[in-house]
Amino acid sequence: MKAVCFAHLTDIHLNAPEKNNPLFGLDMTAKLRAAFADLASLKTKPAFVLISGDLTQDGDLEDYKHLRTVLDEESAKLGVPVHVGLGNHDFRSPFRQGFLGEEPSEKNYYYAFTHEGLRIVMLSTQIPGSHDGKVDEDQLKWLEDVLSEPAPQGTIVVLHHPITATPSALMDSHLLLNIDELAAVLKGRDVIGVLSGHIHFHNIGSLHGIPCAAATGVAFGMDSTSASTMRFLDNSGYNLAAVKNGKLSIQPRYLPGEHRMLFEWDPAKQPAHA
Repeated sequence: MKAVCFAHLTDIHLNAPEKNNPLFGLDMTAKLRAAFADLASLKTKPAFVLISGDLTQDGDLEDYKHLRTVLDEESAKLGVPVHVGLGNHDFRSPFRQGFLGEEPSEKNYYYAFTHEGLRIVMLSTQIPGSHDGKVDEDQLKWLEDVLSEPAPQGTIVVLHHPITATPSALMDSHLLLNIDELAAVLKGRDVIGVLSGHIHFHNIGSLHGIPCAAATGVAFGMDSTSASTMRFLDNSGYNLAAVKNGKLSIQPRYLPGEHRMLFEWDPAKQPAHA
């Protein structure tokens, strides 16, 4: 069966340019466009692009309208579709109105699609008003139904919050809250990989033998070796993925950057940083 290659981006943290309040003084739109330019330079074009949440920093209506414009432009230039999910920095009503062009609604946003026999399931781990993440009961029931029939090339599950341990005890506190409940649904099914973001560094693990890969942020990175503080870094990257004969492979890609420290948060001394 033909290999399916795709790109996994995450944590793009866009703000509308007219707001004139760039996060860390960085142009997140330029960083996102640089990631798409890197994709366009590859010898093998990805079949599609996934973005696993934290689409915006503030989650305002104008941010999602700006996001729609940028992604439409980049999707057209690359010639492939872009599929998005929500993260803890996203807000459902402005997203539905500004990005999807729907009436504002707090209805959760999750879905599945199939490309050349490979099924992609985009979950929502968003808890409104919280930076924590959970796959709610309705989604778990829906997911169990989706996975009841196997896909020819298997299933990739995509969500914002990671489900496997990291090198940092502090970052482990930012994993999905109900990992065991999700794992019970995934175990024994045709799931060949779980992709996530949120922690802003590449992290590879496994759960019940299922490969799990978190991608670094497009907007900025984090220091995975910092045990007691969060060190925000000026770097950027994404993951390339390929599925061949029902097996997933991941190739992390880093984009050129200064790799300087932008901010350091010490939870013992400072209030939570957004």
